[in-house]
Amino acid sequence: MFIASLYNLKGGVGKTSACVNFAFMAAKDGYRTLLWDIDPQGAASFYYKSQPRTKSSIKKIMEQSISLDEAIMSTGYPNLDIIPADISARKLEHMLGHGSSKKQISSLLKTLEDEYDFIFIDCPPGFSLVADNIFYASDVVLMPVIPSTLSIRSYELVKDYFADKEIDLAKLMCFFSMVDVRKNMHNDVMQQLYKDKRFFEYYIPYTSGVEKMGLHHAPVEAFAPSSYASVCYRALWREIKEGVL
Repeated sequence: MFIASLYNLKGGVGKTSACVNFAFMAAKDGYRTLLWDIDPQGAASFYYKSQPRTKSSIKKIMEQSISLDEAIMSTGYPNLDIIPADISARKLEHMLGHGSSKKQISSLLKTLEDEYDFIFIDCPPGFSLVADNIFYASDVVLMPVIPSTLSIRSYELVKDYFADKEIDLAKLMCFFSMVDVRKNMHNDVMQQLYKDKRFFEYYIPYTSGVEKMGLHHAPVEAFAPSSYASVCYRALWREIKEGVL
């Protein structure tokens, strides 16, 4: 079982759309795949038209009144299941705080070890005990970065956080997101950060194809497989697989 988390310190960087598309492509490749949406906004759940079976399911999972397995739902796509987010996810920090351990999410996921090949986690932004749990549980932390000044700052802060918390920096793998190659700044920033050897070559452009996911309630590959957005996600997913498997 390989756990990949989509994370960024800030929101609005294409994190959820990447998580939704990577999970779909992993499932399409024949891997038994689970997407766990723990972002209180629930955007990944929205894209897959998924609602939790029970109210406050995240709270009940953490209280162990239901198992992680009981919260799993089918997306309707082959090989792809989801644990949808619900409003109780906004209090996950508090729930984890009772144990004050960075290993709680990892322990929960180990119960699914024989059921899935890939688990993707759509994470809330920010530094927190939730983030610490996610970083500990993950085999790789995939971080989308917009090639702009503030995103560079976020990237550097995340690297510093990994160092401060003694988290293996090799887990952090980045890709450029919402790229506009017509902008000199985007091109300059990309060339600068590629030297850091932490970024995948392929990137996700700023394109209307990604924005249409909300209209179709589906990953790009499902409703527009020949679109430029879909081609870019596929190329990046292939590169990620080669880099982590």
